[in-house]
Amino acid sequence: MTDRKPCKVCNFTRQKSYGLVVPSLDDLKIKGCEFLGFSPGEPVTVVLEDDGTIVQDQAYFLCLPPNTKFMLLHENETWSPGCRMDGGTAWMARDSMVLEADTVDSSSAAARWWHLAQQLKQDLASIILMSEADLQTLVDAPCPELASAMGFEEKKAEDLQETLQGVLDRREEERQSKELLQLYLKAAVKGDQQQEVPSQPSQEGAGDVEVDSASGFMSRTLMVLKGKTSPETRLSTEELQMVVTRGMEAMEKVLGWDRRRTSVLLQACEAELTGRLQQVQAVQSIRSNTQLGREQRAEEGVETSAQGSN
Repeated sequence: MTDRKPCKVCNFTRQKSYGLVVPSLDDLKIKGCEFLGFSPGEPVTVVLEDDGTIVQDQAYFLCLPPNTKFMLLHENETWSPGCRMDGGTAWMARDSMVLEADTVDSSSAAARWWHLAQQLKQDLASIILMSEADLQTLVDAPCPELASAMGFEEKKAEDLQETLQGVLDRREEERQSKELLQLYLKAAVKGDQQQEVPSQPSQEGAGDVEVDSASGFMSRTLMVLKGKTSPETRLSTEELQMVVTRGMEAMEKVLGWDRRRTSVLLQACEAELTGRLQQVQAVQSIRSNTQLGREQRAEEGVETSAQGSN
């Protein structure tokens, strides 16, 4: 009997709780399902009742102290902190727990920020991988309760929430800057196109775009290629891409030029296209480096807060 471990099991509502003596994690699942009335062979997840830590490793199970209390969860059930109530109000807890699993999941906002707080407590660097919704959940959490969950003083919890709000603000600024940059690039291209489009007779539809059936190019593109000085600077990025993709032989036929002249044009278009793409990549690189630097500073701020609390 020395290799057997005394422990306790309960279901996710904590209404049923039983004492067991088992030698292994697998035996805990089998006997726990039997005592709790689960169907034989039904898949369950074993977690620690007090903090929801998932127990999957036999060695970890054996390292836990005697009389540890475990909770067995179905696939559609989630762990949440237990409600500490006196006997006079315990019936309220029981009634509130007798709900469908979906209802329990949808009403577990408090449990959500608690889980996130535990994740940060274990690894402060996880802030970088958290979504904006997760960060907002932690910012909106009650500060005293967050401090208790993290093991911080309340002032440290306030500093943490301010840091998280700063991360949210910076992400929003970066998103807005990216959107403005995209709008600027679209407006610049559209402006170049409008400057080059000649005035059309009033009887033509304003929204009509003439396309040369033989070449597949717009009439306006062919006009710029054949009749403008430095046509590569007057074409949109999409038009440059189309010209470069067509290649030498196709463009010779489209333009009706000799090979030397066509080659010069293609080289100029390719150089212009490369330059534009490099500019976009440079802007994106600057934005990425800026974001990385801000997140690193945010992480350092969180680590400083954590160190100060120890």
